[in-house]
Amino acid sequence: MLPQNFYQMYPTVESLDHFNELLASNEAVLFYFSNDDCNVCKVLKPKVYEMLEENFPKTKFFYVDTKLTPDVAAQNRVFTIPTILVFFAGSELFRKSRYIGIEELQEALGRPYELMFSE
Repeated sequence: MLPQNFYQMYPTVESLDHFNELLASNEAVLFYFSNDDCNVCKVLKPKVYEMLEENFPKTKFFYVDTKLTPDVAAQNRVFTIPTILVFFAGSELFRKSRYIGIEELQEALGRPYELMFSE
């Protein structure tokens, strides 16, 4: 059971400068672009978050509200929601919009994550 305030619990990108700081300071990061008007986004977001927590714990999750920070979306060429961007070592590894499957995302992240974080 998810906590009542679960949808407000996500770390959120506050500006383009903040986005760039997060990108520079995290080895692996997933940015989830959406806004509160997107019902599909609301259903998908906790699934993506949980999948990261369970399978890729060193990948940081950040929510980008496209209404509050349209410059971040524009700078990243995000024109539809939901959109997921995954960066490893500052380089874009994965980009997917609209129809995003959790299994597809998990498969796309598996090998690069293993290579980056294997000891």
